[in-house]
Order: sequence, then structure tokens, then C-alpha cells
Amino acid sequence: MASGPLLLTLSITALAWGIQAKKEISGSTAVDLGQHRDAWRPLMHLSVNLTKIRGITSTFQLRTYDPEGTIFYGDTKNGRDWFILALKDGVPLMQISRSGVLVFVVGGPKLNDGRWHTLELSNHGDFVVLEVDGSRGLLVGLQSDTIEEVVSGSLRLAIGGILIPKERLFVQLEPQLDACVRDGSWLNLSNPWETDAEQLRPCRQNIRPGSFFSGSGMAVVNSSAVLQTEYEHGVTIRVLGDFAKMDGTILSIRPPGQALMFAVVADNNTKEVTVILGGYKMSLKEDFKELEMTFGTDWMEIRNGGHASKVPWENPELLKTLRESHVAIGGLPGKDDAGSSFLRGCLEKIQIQGKDVDLDGANKHPSISSHSCPL
Repeated sequence: MASGPLLLTLSITALAWGIQAKKEISGSTAVDLGQHRDAWRPLMHLSVNLTKIRGITSTFQLRTYDPEGTIFYGDTKNGRDWFILALKDGVPLMQISRSGVLVFVVGGPKLNDGRWHTLELSNHGDFVVLEVDGSRGLLVGLQSDTIEEVVSGSLRLAIGGILIPKERLFVQLEPQLDACVRDGSWLNLSNPWETDAEQLRPCRQNIRPGSFFSGSGMAVVNSSAVLQTEYEHGVTIRVLGDFAKMDGTILSIRPPGQALMFAVVADNNTKEVTVILGGYKMSLKEDFKELEMTFGTDWMEIRNGGHASKVPWENPELLKTLRESHVAIGGLPGKDDAGSSFLRGCLEKIQIQGKDVDLDGANKHPSISSHSCPL
């Protein structure tokens, strides 16, 4: 019966699903793993009797620009023995726990380049081999006198999440992965998967890096996680993208219980981008692809497409205000704001103090894709 490494191999091979939940599906179906849900809750899951598993090799294709997130999870003994396949810094990561033995391995080529990569996972004795595009990407060995053979029971499987408390992980990671999986060949299993999602989002045919906003909602980022120290030269927010192809509120800041402090709004009708700072408004022509805004204690500087403007602004408690506020990306919070609209367009990059904002960790609308935009 399946040993520890074989269990890992068998678990990935059961990754088969279809677009409709709780129905038998085809393993070749393409599914978007980035569908919004609770961060650690799997998108799909199933349970299969170990005696029904008849293969040791699985293959599937993965495409993503996201550097970090979970691909799949499997366990036996109701979660006492478990494994995870994920990405960390764009490269494959495996975590295995068996009979109290914890193994963590990361390595292989970067997979978050937006191309389809073929992954094959197979068992060779005490080793599990992960091949990427026909070449060995990662090798994991697991052997101990304390490990007990699993000869009966169920194997639980999950896609895009885990079924144990996150505190039990050997290495913590950001769970959500904006990625697609397709063309799977999994152990000849035909068991239906289950999902809490009302409808699974299909994969886009062609993508490019960035965060896509469909015009249906926004993402809210906690700025206090970034603004942890004093900044002598102010606080800088930088947005990259084709502003001529955006429409709606790009970002806004509203301190708790106060009026709107700052907003950037694109208008396709007027072909302008408006910067709102309290009661002050500045209109910019939208033929630029980078907008940088630096907030000082008594000024604000705006740079766009090689142009720079400095606006007087008295706010001695700027850093405190920003720490206590939330940055809304793609919308304007509060129903009392007449004329506000959600953003439609692709933001190639968002930075606060030079640090990339990862929308996987934001409170975002289900329609937003964190790391990919349609071409």
C-alpha cells in the first residue's frame, strides 16, 4: 500500500474536476484557482478510499504570474499526515508531515512567468520526483523508522487551500494563488469534487501581468502593514498601467470617520485623470503609464509621464493619518460619494513606499484578479 512519498504522489494525481460542483468531471478541464473565498478554504475538495487508487503518476499544466500560493493539499488519518504543493517566490515548494516527521523542500525553475508549464509528479521508492516541462525540478526523500504505513482509510484532497489549521504548517505562506490548471491526468479517478462556490470561474485564454478590475468592485489594503516607521521624505504611492485604458476610481484614501482625503479618478469620456486632495482638484491628461504621488507634512508632489507638480498641503499628522486609514484600490468607499465608480482596467503594479502591494492579501471583490489581466 502507499508509503509516505507515494501518498504525496497519489494525492496530486487525484486533481480532477469540472466546472460544476458535486458532479463527475473531466480531468482536462481548465479551472481558475484565483476565485475569491476565505484565504485558506479550498476551492474544491474530495475524499477517496485508498483502496481505489491505482496509479502513481500524475501530470497537469499550470499557468500563473503569482509568486506565492497553494496549489493542492492531501492528507490521511483525518489530517494527522498531510502534504502541500505550493509556490514560494515563484518556485515549487513541498511540505510533508508524516508520523510527526516534517519535511520542507523548495526548488526548481520559476513558474510564475505567465506561461503554461507541464508538471509531472511520480514516486520512485522513498523519493518523489517533480518534473517541470520534462526536466527534473524537485526531488523529495522521506524515510524514518517511526513512519507508519497507511494501509486503509481515506485520502482527503483539496485544491487551492488546506484542511488543517494553518498554524501546523512547517513554513508559513500566502495561501491564495491567482493561477489556472488544465489538462490533468489523475490516477484514473472519476470521483466528483465538491465546492462552496456558486460558479467556478473559467480560465482566460490570454493574460498579462497586473491586477484586473472589471468595474464591479474594489480592493481595500491595510496601509499600516507597510507604514511601520517614520519617513523623512514623505510617503510615496506609485501606480503603473495604461491610464488611457482605465475608467473609474483608481485609488482613494479615507481616514476613519472623516471625509475623503485623497483620490485618483480616470474618465474615458473626458480623457483625463483627476487627482483629488481634500478640496483641491488637479486634472492630468491620461497619456501616461506611471503616476507617482508623494505625501509630505505640508505638501504633495505628483509625477506623471515626466511631469512634476507640487501642491501645498498642511497635514502635520500625515503618517498617523495614513497608518489609521485604508487604501481603497479600484473604488471610493462610502455610499455618500456622488459620482463615484469602480475601476475598469489593468493596474500593472501598485507600490507603497517601494513595496509591491499584493492584492491576494487584500479585502477584495470576487471579480478582481490579483496578478493577471486579460489581453
